[in-house]
Amino acid sequence: MNLDRDLEKIHHALLIAQRCASTYTPGSIEVKRKTGGDPVTEADLVLNTTLKDVLLEGDDGWLSEETADDSKRLDKRRVWIVDPLDGTREFVEGTRSGVFQSAL
Repeated sequence: MNLDRDLEKIHHALLIAQRCASTYTPGSIEVKRKTGGDPVTEADLVLNTTLKDVLLEGDDGWLSEETADDSKRLDKRRVWIVDPLDGTREFVEGTRSGVFQSAL
């Protein structure tokens, strides 16, 4: 592992995720409910897929709120732990529009 390379990869992933997120309008997005009642939107799922595509490589594992857990991740050299859209409730309500602003 190379820390500088990993940080660049994370930065790149956040820029792509920010572009994806900007195509959705906070407060005007269809919401579904996961088992247990938590909200999930198309934005959550698209961001999850986007981040997974950009970040995962080689023998990496993945743990995300939007992906079924697979215990095989425990055997991986590194595990990405991701919340693709932190604040889904606020995003759905339209009370938090700058979801990625503070991450960059």
